[in-house]
Amino acid sequence: MDPQQLKFARSHEWVAVDGNQATIGISDFAVKELTDLVYIQLPDVGRRIQQGESFGEVESVKAVSDLYAPCAGEVAAVNSKLVDDLAPLSSDPFGEGWIVKVTIDDPSQLDNLMDHAAYQQFCESEAH
Repeated sequence: MDPQQLKFARSHEWVAVDGNQATIGISDFAVKELTDLVYIQLPDVGRRIQQGESFGEVESVKAVSDLYAPCAGEVAAVNSKLVDDLAPLSSDPFGEGWIVKVTIDDPSQLDNLMDHAAYQQFCESEAH
């Protein structure tokens, strides 16, 4: 996916929307900040999540970080391949490194997210 077409949360999750389906992952900035990833906890398919709620976590040798839902909805799919191989989070965070797919309850919730340019500025301010 083209990062220029994605929406981003302040907690570093990205969202790609196709109809009422949102694909969610974590940004390359987040992956670089976490460094060596060792574990991911994914939600169950069918779980209902609320915007801003933790739906899983990713662990590195440095820290454990919650994954936050950028929108409310029902988990329709999880990228279970990541459980055995976290490499796609680093090598292809906006493609093969997707984490969950959610059927969106209210698409207007995505209006509060940043576009790519705003997210890049946000990351620059966090890096200082």
